[in-house]
Amino acid sequence: MQLFTTSEAAQYLRLKERKIYEMVAEGTIPCTKVTGRWLFPKAELDHWLASSVQRPQGLSHPQPAPIVAGSHDPLLEWALRESGSGLASLAVGSEAGLHRFLAGEAVAAGMHLHALDDPEADANVATLKARSDVGDAVLIGFCRREQGFLVKTGNPVRIGTIEDVLERHARICMRPKGAGAQLLLLALLNRAGATLDALQAGPVCPTGPDIAQAIRAGRADVGIATRSVASAAGLDFVPIVWEPFDLLMRQRDFFRPPLQALMRFLRSDDFVARARELGGFDVAPAGIVRFVN
Repeated sequence: MQLFTTSEAAQYLRLKERKIYEMVAEGTIPCTKVTGRWLFPKAELDHWLASSVQRPQGLSHPQPAPIVAGSHDPLLEWALRESGSGLASLAVGSEAGLHRFLAGEAVAAGMHLHALDDPEADANVATLKARSDVGDAVLIGFCRREQGFLVKTGNPVRIGTIEDVLERHARICMRPKGAGAQLLLLALLNRAGATLDALQAGPVCPTGPDIAQAIRAGRADVGIATRSVASAAGLDFVPIVWEPFDLLMRQRDFFRPPLQALMRFLRSDDFVARARELGGFDVAPAGIVRFVN
C-alpha cells in the first residue's frame, strides 16, 4: 500500500498543506494516524476523488476496454465467444486482472484467489470486503473449478500432496506472481511449513495449458492447473481443491449489452453441456451475485 505524508498528499492533490490539515480536522479526507503522524493511502485518495467527480447532465462514465482480464479459463474463453458478447479475454493472472479492472483497463476481471492461511477459504469475497477501492462493484459467480496437480500419465513420480513434491524434488511449474494457481501453491506450502525456496522450481508458465505443455515436453514433473486442462492435454490429474471462479464488474457495466449477453448465455443448456464436456466444472453458481459493494 502506497502511503503519502501530509506534504506528499498536498502535492498530489495540488493543495496547500494547511488545507490538508483543515480537511483532516473536518473529517472530509481519507487518512490514518500512525505514531502521531497523519498518513494518506493513495488508493483511498484515488477512490475519494473518483467518487466525488461531478459530471454534467448526460455525460456518461468513461468506458473500460471490452476485455475480461485475469485468470485463464477455457470455459470462460468459449463462453465469451459463443455468447456473442463481443468481449475478449486477457490472461494475466487473478491479481493482475483485478489491478487492470480497478485501473479502468478492463470491463471485468476473472478471479480465483487463495488465502495464504487457508487454501479452501473463499478468498474472492474476503479480498473484496477488505478493499476500499472497489466502489460500484459486483462479483458474479461463473463456476466452481477443480484445481489439482497435473502429472505425466501414470504419475511416475507418485505425486499426491505438496509434501510429495518437496520430498521427491519434483520439478514443479511456477505461475506468475499473483496468479491464482501460484497463490494456491503458496497456501499449500504454508500449510506444510515450507516456502518456495524448498521447491525444485521448473519453468514459469503463464497459463494452465502452458504447464501441460511443459510437463508433456519433459521440462517439468508437476504443476497446478484445472482438471479441464489435464483432460485436454491427456495428463493425469491429482485433485487438491474446488475453488470459486468469479467475474468482477461494475454495476453500471453489468446492465450493458456485452455483459448481459454473457449473463444470458450462462443460463443456457449449451453452457452447461460444455462445462460437463470439459470436466472439472460446477456451474451451479453461474450468474449468482456473490458480493455487492
